[in-house]
Order: sequence, then C-alpha cells, then structure tokens
Amino acid sequence: MPKFSANLSMLFTDLPFPERFTAAAEMGFSAVEYLFPYEYEPEMLRRLLTENGLMQVLFNLPAGNWADGDRGIACDPARVEEFRAGVAQAVAYAKALGTPRLNCLAGKLPANVDENQAWNALVDNLRLAAGELAKVGCTLLVEFINRKDIPGFFLHGSGQTLRLLDAVNAPNLLMQYDVYHAQREEGELTGTLRANIARIGHIQVADNPGRHQPGTGEINFPFLFNEIDRLGYQGHIGLEYVPTPDTRASLEWIHRMGLRA
Repeated sequence: MPKFSANLSMLFTDLPFPERFTAAAEMGFSAVEYLFPYEYEPEMLRRLLTENGLMQVLFNLPAGNWADGDRGIACDPARVEEFRAGVAQAVAYAKALGTPRLNCLAGKLPANVDENQAWNALVDNLRLAAGELAKVGCTLLVEFINRKDIPGFFLHGSGQTLRLLDAVNAPNLLMQYDVYHAQREEGELTGTLRANIARIGHIQVADNPGRHQPGTGEINFPFLFNEIDRLGYQGHIGLEYVPTPDTRASLEWIHRMGLRA
C-alpha cells in the first residue's frame, strides 16, 4: 500500500504554515514535504515535526528568487557560487530535520546561455551537490518539469533526466518523478515507471488537467498506485496538488480508493 506525504506548500493553505503540521497529523499523515524550509529556523521546524509525530521526507535546494520568477539556478553558469552556498544551507537544514532526500530544480534556460553551457553547469553543480549530500547520508534528487506550466524549464523529460544521471554518475543521485509533470510533458507513465523504478527516488502526484487531487482528471490512479506497489517502490508518494474545493474535502479520494494517509 502506498505511503503518502502531505505537501504543506500545496495543502492546508488556509492555515499559517506552522499550523499545517498539526493539520496534516490530524488527517492521519505521518510524513510531510514542502518546497522550501528556509524562511523558518530549523529548530522551530524540528519542534513542529516532533510535536506532531511527523517525518520530513523532502524539501528542495534553494532555487534562487522564487518571487522574481526563478525556478532553480542549477543550470545557470553565472550563479555557481550562489548554488554552492545554497547546497551548504540545505545540508544544514537536512541534518537538523533528519531529511533523507533533497530535490534540485534545474531552472529555466538563462538568456544568452546555450544548451551545452547549461548542461555542463547542471552536471557540475549536481556532482558537487551529490558529493556534499553523501557526506551526511542524504540522497539528491533532480526533477523534470513540464514546459506548458513553466516555459523554458531546462530539464523537461524523463529521457533527458536519465541521461543527466548517467553524466553525473553519482550513486546517491536519483530522479524525482512527478506524475503530473510527466503526464503533461510526455505521458507513458506506467512504461516509464516500469523501466526506471530503480532510478526513481521520490514520486509526487496530481491529476491532469488542473493539477488537482487524484480522481479529478484523466489519470487512472488506482491502476498506477497498484503498479507502483507491484514494482516494489518503498518511498513516500508526495501529494503535491491544488486541492479542490479544499484540502480536507480533497483527501476523500484516499478512502474511496481503499487507501490510507
């Protein structure tokens, strides 16, 4: 049976962020993830996790200025020092929170940078990050994003991501597979999972269209969850969707599918 983690950047957004931990625990979750922890002191986040009996399974490396439109900086040759500083900050948070996996967002292809330059910068940055995370026993993930939602995102397909894993050649680097982004960009969900489950370190879900909860769109999630179980995936599945009409009502799909949080 799948193990789910509540993405607190997307769920319970009617509450202030610190209160979302309690809300997740009250709805039966034992694991959470979110985009970034860096607005909050790690000691406060550790306390919220402990008080609510939660595991922090994932967050992202710093990804530049999110409010200004950055969606990662790892493919930008001009921001290597900023990326390295972000890795050090993320490792400190991972150690404090006991987080086993950190995800890297490659970012959009910068203006006046060709694809080869961006690729080389991304490879070098991931190799550096994987080495630093390995020192504290963490896995580094890298995620592809569909270009309909984020035009110009540099890493945008499973095949490209697998080539990247080969180029970096770090044992603790795996793919983060977001079902929503995969469906929007390329489809072939089951085939990709079957061929590459050993190289997938984390899975996230949302339905399409709309990026809402499973059961609201075209993806056959009962089949997909059964297949993920059959393939022996042992990690959590992150609920990274826009809930409709609200988070609590949106979670009813879990019980309808005979699952539990």
